[in-house]
Amino acid sequence: MITSARSGDARGEGLVAAQLLLLAGIAVLPLLRPAPQLPPALRRFGTLCMVAGGGLALWSGQSLGHNLTPLPEPKTDGALIQSGPYALARHPLYGGLLLASVGWALQRGHREALELSVLLAGLLEIKTREEERRLTRRFPGYPAYRRRVRKLIPGVY
Repeated sequence: MITSARSGDARGEGLVAAQLLLLAGIAVLPLLRPAPQLPPALRRFGTLCMVAGGGLALWSGQSLGHNLTPLPEPKTDGALIQSGPYALARHPLYGGLLLASVGWALQRGHREALELSVLLAGLLEIKTREEERRLTRRFPGYPAYRRRVRKLIPGVY
């Protein structure tokens, strides 16, 4: 596994940059190169995923408050949040971003944006592993939280 510390960016800036590039591609590509329309039911499902994912991401960010950082490195004055959406999943903000990204790709009927969403899922898997390594080092209670709460999907993963 390649970690950000080994690649020379001590706080994980490279992971954040890659994440932002993928999100930008997912957002902009369907606007620059429209795709054929999908059936209305699939487009409605995409819209539902966008709304649910966006809501989950906003709720998660709000729950983190001043602890929110795009970096996998926790803030030095931060606290381990285990309430709200973080009682259901350890990385609900990432889950919300993924759900919204897939929803946007489906709503726009854009295969390349959907493929970028799959790449985003892979990148977020790498980022969560790095983040959890750092959270374990920073917060003594993190291993117990990790055993108790699933990573991304409550009760599943």
